[in-house]
Amino acid sequence: MRRETSLYCLIASLLLAVPGAASARLLEEQIDVPVRVRDAWGKEAAQNIRVTVFSDDANPRPAPIAILNHGRATSAEARARMGRARFVDASRYFVQRGFVVAVPTRVGYGVSGGPDVEDTGACNSRNFAPGFAAAADQSLAVLAAVRQRPDVAPDRVLALGQSFGGASTVALAAMNPSGLGAAINFAGGSGGDPVGRPQNPCSSARLEKVYRDYGVQARVPMLWIYTENDQFFGGKLPREWHAAFVQAGGTAKFVQVPPHGDDGHFLFNQFPQVWQPLVSEFLDSQGFAPPGGRK
Repeated sequence: MRRETSLYCLIASLLLAVPGAASARLLEEQIDVPVRVRDAWGKEAAQNIRVTVFSDDANPRPAPIAILNHGRATSAEARARMGRARFVDASRYFVQRGFVVAVPTRVGYGVSGGPDVEDTGACNSRNFAPGFAAAADQSLAVLAAVRQRPDVAPDRVLALGQSFGGASTVALAAMNPSGLGAAINFAGGSGGDPVGRPQNPCSSARLEKVYRDYGVQARVPMLWIYTENDQFFGGKLPREWHAAFVQAGGTAKFVQVPPHGDDGHFLFNQFPQVWQPLVSEFLDSQGFAPPGGRK
């Protein structure tokens, strides 16, 4: 059962072994965080969302915070079936690098439920920014809640996300929240349909403009990782989105890796051995060195 508080609600915890690292542990907790967001039509939703928090109490304290955002399923049924966002393997990697990791299940998904506040409209006239803002606002609420923990460093924050979560991470970076030191965008975007419109997402020019607008505002160093065989967005468009972002003033290193699997859009989940060295190099360069020389 869910026990609600104004900001922070401890639901359960369990201890998971970390393969190959005898001294590292993965402590998993669930909390409820109240959020208030608006959709593209101005309708407000106020409710709690479920957040999974991973940590290792053997890590140095205070620990930096990582906010990790999931993508967007292409149907309402799939969004409802999502359950609770966890990203256990990726979270383990970031915990081993010293982070306390918070993984929100956003409004409209899985155990959090609620309306679809991330709907961006018809394919040829997508209004992307309000959907990304709704996700980014939830990240800010989660960050405010996690900052209340005594074991974290509130001024050392990393944001990252995959697909829609990657684009919303760019939106968050454009808000320049206090303490956000770096951000990572894995295959970020929206409007993709790998079955009906492979490599030809809806309203791609509109999305490029959104990224350009974010570039005007964002002052957070970023890493963008895409693959050549991304069936949602293709290989060419992400490069154009990145160019628009940096030409407008944003700071982001772009890495496009060779094809992986049937759809490289899922590199984050399926091929951690590819992205982890890239992320480790980026985190080291931004002052997020792992504890005890871990990589």
